[in-house]
Amino acid sequence: MGSAATPWLLGLDFSSAPSGRKPLTLAWGHRVGSVVRLERVDELPTHAALSALLAPDAPGPLSSGFVMGCDFPFGLPRVFVEALATHGPGLLPRWLGGLEPVPGVALDQAHALSETERLIRALHAHCEDRAGFQRLVDGWGDTWLADRPPGPRLAHRTADLAIPDMVSTSPLQTRYVPVGKMYFEGLMRLVAADLTLPGQREGRPHAVALEAYPGWLAREVLGRRSYKSDAVATDDRLIARKDLVAALEQGRTRLGLRLKLSAAQHDALVADPKGDRLDAVLCLVQAAWGQQRAEAGDARYGIPAGIDPVEGWILTG
Repeated sequence: MGSAATPWLLGLDFSSAPSGRKPLTLAWGHRVGSVVRLERVDELPTHAALSALLAPDAPGPLSSGFVMGCDFPFGLPRVFVEALATHGPGLLPRWLGGLEPVPGVALDQAHALSETERLIRALHAHCEDRAGFQRLVDGWGDTWLADRPPGPRLAHRTADLAIPDMVSTSPLQTRYVPVGKMYFEGLMRLVAADLTLPGQREGRPHAVALEAYPGWLAREVLGRRSYKSDAVATDDRLIARKDLVAALEQGRTRLGLRLKLSAAQHDALVADPKGDRLDAVLCLVQAAWGQQRAEAGDARYGIPAGIDPVEGWILTG
């Protein structure tokens, strides 16, 4: 089990609207050398359950520290944020420009907010909920900044384009795969729990969260083969999950880490047609890589120096 010497590793498959059908999925493990041992996979039914687990004063196994890989974006495209800061509705320009303190932040602490934290707090103060955030994104070039500069409405971050021939979903996408709503719901909870986000926010030094993307590891192993679906279970996807789990167990990825599973854990990952458990484990392995970099002296856990703190970065990119 985890200890002060071997803090917990966590991998979080996130949802902007968890439910009994689609809960949050959290993989637990720890690393010794290049071996990542999966301890268990939990399902959390609500965002409140996640917040309670991560709270600074929460008793339990995470009190000794952890490194968590999260499958949601930690930032927004700079072009969109700059538009909000100059032409956004309401008090967003004043909050983002530091002209007025963001609601909920003490006056003596307002000047110390990172850009990352100032942005997510300002968005929550203005939008109130994820539906409001969707309206804000939809209104860009319509209800505000009608003369929006040319370019795609669903802009990408630099990190989204970091892997050749693979573009991750824009964090301004609030439909279909609602990555933007995941940002809105997820990042605020990390900030509220006072987690450290390397390159973006200084928080509790032994409670670290990193943006992960399971699709990158899966693509490395499977190419364009699909391994999951919320709607249709197929033999081809089952075979793909078997191949992906085998590659992780054998250490056949560029991360150089080997996943250690029990027979029951192996079967459970392969048998899940939605891939939620497998995605959580992929995030766990990416978090282990970041922890390994920190152990080797990289205080940024593998996040490159000089990233845009408003955009963030995807671990292993």
